[in-house]
Amino acid sequence: MYLGIDLGTSAVKAVLCDDAGRVTAQADAPLSVSRPHPLWSEQNPEDWWRAVDGAVTRLANTAADGIDGVRAIGLSGQMHGATLLDQADCVLRPAILWNDGRSGAECAELEAAEPSSRDVTGNLAMPGFTAPKLLWIRKHEPDIFARIARVLLPKDYVRLRLTGEPVSDMSDAAGTLWLEVGRRQWSEVMLEACGLSQAAMPSLFEGPETTGRLRADVASEWGCSRVPVVAGAGDQAAGAAGAGVVVPGRALLS
Repeated sequence: MYLGIDLGTSAVKAVLCDDAGRVTAQADAPLSVSRPHPLWSEQNPEDWWRAVDGAVTRLANTAADGIDGVRAIGLSGQMHGATLLDQADCVLRPAILWNDGRSGAECAELEAAEPSSRDVTGNLAMPGFTAPKLLWIRKHEPDIFARIARVLLPKDYVRLRLTGEPVSDMSDAAGTLWLEVGRRQWSEVMLEACGLSQAAMPSLFEGPETTGRLRADVASEWGCSRVPVVAGAGDQAAGAAGAGVVVPGRALLS
């Protein structure tokens, strides 16, 4: 039995799957989006954790055999969000989400600052991506920017709360504009263009790889063992795999 946790924009979903990949139980917990100004879209990362805990607890209480038999946990979630943490891994401000459009000007500034950006990242700079959001923070909230010690994607903040490990997977990292996709590693030139360094980035793993184990206190609360937590994927990559787009010649239009 395996536990899957998906951090969506409107809800957290938790599912139990058997060895054949069949869903045997599921539960969810709602999330709300804050839009304090035009084009803004934000969420409080603490709300993510409360929703994860609520969904998994509900799943454990409703599944026929609880979740004691879970052998591993996989993560997926909304991509591109900027979760900013200080030296103590405390959240500095609400996370800026994938559908936030405030950083249009910063996209042009980023491509001007690093002309090779499209070749390095394989993408155009768009407001949905993570990197322009950090340029916006540097320009408009310099006090916050000066305190940033770590930047995590949404599902990887959940991972941090699950395992204590700052880790991301390749698919989610590719949606930041900081990944050198050809070499599957963080790009020094793209980070420098945003005033950041490798020290602020999580470690990178392939999707099926183990990134840590469930913290003892969380395992005790949920009624399961300290099982491995694998890297997982951003929601678009996870959806492609779920649709069978895992071999040459298949495609998915989202």
